[in-house]
Amino acid sequence: MSNLLQEIEAQIAGLKTGVNRQNVGIVREIGDGVARVEGLTDAMMNEMLDFGNGVMGLALNLEETEVGAIVLGDYLGIKEGQEVRTTGKLLQVPVGMGLLGRVVNTLGEPIDGKGPIPSDKAYPVEKIAPGIIRRRSVSQPVQTGIMSIDAMIPIGRGQRELIIGDRSTGKTTIGIDTIINNARINQQAADTGDKSYRPLYSIYVAIGQKQSNVANVIRVLEENGALPYTIVVVAAASDSATNQYLAPFAGCAMGEWFMDNGMDALIIYDDLSKHATAYRQVSLVLKRPSGREAYPGDVFYLHSRLLERSARLSEKYGNGSLTALPIIETQMGDVSAYIPTNVISITDGQIYLETDLFYQGVRPAISVGLSVSRVGSAAQIKAMKQVAGRIKGDLAQFRELAAFAQFGSDLDAKTQSQIERGKRIVEVFKQPQYQPVPVEIQAAVLWAVQNNFVDDVPVEKIKDFQAKFTDYLTTRKAELLAKIAREREVKDDTAAALKAATAEFKQTYK
Repeated sequence: MSNLLQEIEAQIAGLKTGVNRQNVGIVREIGDGVARVEGLTDAMMNEMLDFGNGVMGLALNLEETEVGAIVLGDYLGIKEGQEVRTTGKLLQVPVGMGLLGRVVNTLGEPIDGKGPIPSDKAYPVEKIAPGIIRRRSVSQPVQTGIMSIDAMIPIGRGQRELIIGDRSTGKTTIGIDTIINNARINQQAADTGDKSYRPLYSIYVAIGQKQSNVANVIRVLEENGALPYTIVVVAAASDSATNQYLAPFAGCAMGEWFMDNGMDALIIYDDLSKHATAYRQVSLVLKRPSGREAYPGDVFYLHSRLLERSARLSEKYGNGSLTALPIIETQMGDVSAYIPTNVISITDGQIYLETDLFYQGVRPAISVGLSVSRVGSAAQIKAMKQVAGRIKGDLAQFRELAAFAQFGSDLDAKTQSQIERGKRIVEVFKQPQYQPVPVEIQAAVLWAVQNNFVDDVPVEKIKDFQAKFTDYLTTRKAELLAKIAREREVKDDTAAALKAATAEFKQTYK
């Protein structure tokens, strides 16, 4: 008996009593995916709130008497009077190599039916962008495989380049082409065992799009062998406005993991117009005052804090980079609307796609006059700088002269030759979708254009000439292409070899 007493006494003595503080509130009203919660005195901005039954929310509005929270997931099970607890955590998403090749939702949960994702790391969805000390200037290229972009509007690793244009002018195609091209380069480097090349991993964020469009993008990536190097984050049109608002931030967190670990990543936000619309929806339901075009006053800050997270880090901080290609859809080519002007002023340049050019058959329909890269030739390999130098000027001159020549006046020989040359450059830059061109072939073709080898080829034959010339170079002059790719510039001996090869090809070409 005494043993039992001693045991009980020992257990009582070892009993630790402590007060566990929990911040509990009550749902006052719920609707449209937004809950108003009373009594959460200690809630923090962007803190996760636990609604019970596995449903989480995010504190977005902190008012004197209540907290406005957006609900992640199904809000239909939440009732008024229900208890809500703070968690002290920020919203996190899984990150890491395990996500490559997968399709996930806003919270990083797989939706492709390929089983769970092996990931033990998580990153907060909202994070402060790297400061100026941690950054370095952009100097390495992102090869898009689209000739007109790589030649005239080069994109560098760590840059933010806006793709802007009306609906169905080929904005998404530019992003998908870039993903496919870089996946091919990654694969090539892996096959040849090239340790000097740094692979570029891609993240594609689909915001507010039709499921069929997203499925089509995934199919194209899969068919072209690009999915193993890509993470697809989907917040489709059928998802809640909350999910659409958080999706780009979740994708950005996944990209930041690559950047922080000394790797290079590319993220495509498709598109930020729908993102702004989703944020406007959430804000209006939270009863935030609306400003211009009924968008909330902080919609500029929304996009700037997202895009500022793209950077190229200096050697000391791991030398990683995150490149962003945000997409904005304009209405009737109106670049001066609220959201387009916002994003233009945040990014380092824009690729402007014109509807008129698209319907004239100039595809990709890039407007040379309105498109710009504020990084410029720093993001080009030397070979491209050498061959693409004059081309943008020639093309801009051609556009001006072509408008003038419509009036049918007699033109002098010099103007006539400039127009003829411009027509040929336009033809060379036409390119079918999902068929990116390797940079060494781009350099060789542009070299031939710049050195007047195509001036006597009829305009309607240019594409045929280009296809056969490319075929000739890849089958018969592979070592010359390899040399351009290896040296990354056109030296005197390379130029002589190119001249001989082009002349030899022209003799056989009919």
